[in-house]
Amino acid sequence: MRILVLGAGAIGGYYGLRLAEAGADIGFLVRPGRAAQLERDGLVVVSRGEERRRRVPTLLAGEVERPFDAVLLTCKAYDLPAAVEAIAPAMGERSVVLPLLNGLAHFDLLDARFGAGRVLGGVAYIATMLEPDGTIRHSSPMDTLLFGDRGGRLTPPVEALAEAFAATQVTARASMEITQDLWEKWAMLAAGAAITCLLRGTIGEVLATADGTAVAGRIVAEVRAIAAAHGHAPRPAAVAQADKTLGDPQSRWAASMMRDIQQGAPRLEAEHVIGDLLRRGRDHGLAAPMLEASFAQLQVYNARQGKPS
Repeated sequence: MRILVLGAGAIGGYYGLRLAEAGADIGFLVRPGRAAQLERDGLVVVSRGEERRRRVPTLLAGEVERPFDAVLLTCKAYDLPAAVEAIAPAMGERSVVLPLLNGLAHFDLLDARFGAGRVLGGVAYIATMLEPDGTIRHSSPMDTLLFGDRGGRLTPPVEALAEAFAATQVTARASMEITQDLWEKWAMLAAGAAITCLLRGTIGEVLATADGTAVAGRIVAEVRAIAAAHGHAPRPAAVAQADKTLGDPQSRWAASMMRDIQQGAPRLEAEHVIGDLLRRGRDHGLAAPMLEASFAQLQVYNARQGKPS
């Protein structure tokens, strides 16, 4: 299986390196600056105290000469239109794209461009960050990747991806319920982002305040109500995991969007993570005042950066 990774950022670079180490036929479609960096330093990942460095093949826009079997798409949601055009030359009649974006809004554009049958669902439970020097830092103990056909079928491309990842150190598996998996990841992420971004602190810092536990609880309840209205209430295991992550008074965890705010990122994925969820709630007549407050605050941030939400 030939696999193309769009970019070599925090997520794509991490999974791409793991696949390359396992001998996968893989390439990275990158911008000129990142290509030069990879040529000079190699692809560098620091995970669990160990540095991994590897030379990897790169391609620039316009250099994709034939289709790949699978494309791993890990861009930011607001870069999706450009990313779709960038990977189009790599998508043949039998190619599939595996997006590892948060939420569900990206499927509309991908389905329209490539056809729903060729767009898989994917969920990554991992915390990685791209450092200014190009190093990818894996900071979470968790490293779980789920992927599958959104129709619930075990298709040949899904089986081939499962075989490729089975040779890596990644805890990866094909899922027959990937749409439910997507909703559960979104529910946890949206709640965590709303809590930590609205209150500008880690989970532990929020829960240490007089009303932090109550505020967090209301946000979690709003998110889960929206998921349930769409037929995807989180299952018991997902509820337990989310409660553990979002209810630990000793936790130093904050959503990646909160880390982006702290670093002065030029733009946030507010619309994709929170705004789209709010709209889906309104479609079912659900009120979500805490999510609305969080989304409004994130819109202010983007406006100050001169960017839409």
